[in-house]
Amino acid sequence: MKSQIFFSLIFITLLCSCNQDVGSSDYTQPGVFTAGIEGPATDANGTIYAVNFQKEGTIGSVTSSGKASLFLELPDKSIGNGIRFGNDQKMYIADYTGHNILRVDMTTKRIEIYAHQPLANQPNDLTISPNGVIYASDPNWSDNTGNIWKVTKEKGFELLEGNMGTTNGIEVSMDGKKLYVNESVQRKIWVYDIEENGFVKNKKLFFSFEDYGLDGMRFDDKGNLFVCRYGKGSVVALTKEGEILKEFMIKGQKPTNITFSSDYKKFYVTVADRGCIEVVNNIF
Repeated sequence: MKSQIFFSLIFITLLCSCNQDVGSSDYTQPGVFTAGIEGPATDANGTIYAVNFQKEGTIGSVTSSGKASLFLELPDKSIGNGIRFGNDQKMYIADYTGHNILRVDMTTKRIEIYAHQPLANQPNDLTISPNGVIYASDPNWSDNTGNIWKVTKEKGFELLEGNMGTTNGIEVSMDGKKLYVNESVQRKIWVYDIEENGFVKNKKLFFSFEDYGLDGMRFDDKGNLFVCRYGKGSVVALTKEGEILKEFMIKGQKPTNITFSSDYKKFYVTVADRGCIEVVNNIF
């Protein structure tokens, strides 16, 4: 009987580990970014950008060889968090201290306030739909609540839902029809249908984790949702049906956000406890 239990435990262990990979490596040197490293985003040339290079309130750029340098400093004590590139190839930054969405011209490095909302807690992560509408998460860490906002140049911040859990990672499906938002402390991912006017409806629970926190999220080119597991040191890939496809263990314990290479064969993850970007190659 004991031997049957022993071999059953071995089988369960192998079954649980078959969809779990360990294999990240350092893309930048540890410590070149602060513990506030976030973002990240990949431009059309494959350069990666992340916030808080060497000090708070900066944006760093990282070449294909992993060399990091200062790209720009944000004005007026602004500190960035999530970064995305729009269809206009301009950089959009969630400025959580200034309660702004900033827009950067990548050629001139001119920074403008795209939208401002003094009632926001702290714009955290953002995503951009195919038609250019920005969606931003807005957590209040002091009481574990949060909001989600629709942001346009014409109307600024428009509240989609308030008094949620600690909203953090946010992503739009590639067809622009669904919005996904996670709650870090509550460990839940919600999905909404996006209406033609950019507002949302039909909120449903997409996935719920039992432990550790959640942070940034990104879709790959196959429609799998990659979720940073803050505190666990992993990135989990979920299928369109909301099932775990694979878990990637990384070197650090606090992954904050993720971006892909242009061919989607690797992903880059910002890691707060190591102050660097790690890379995972040959995802599938």
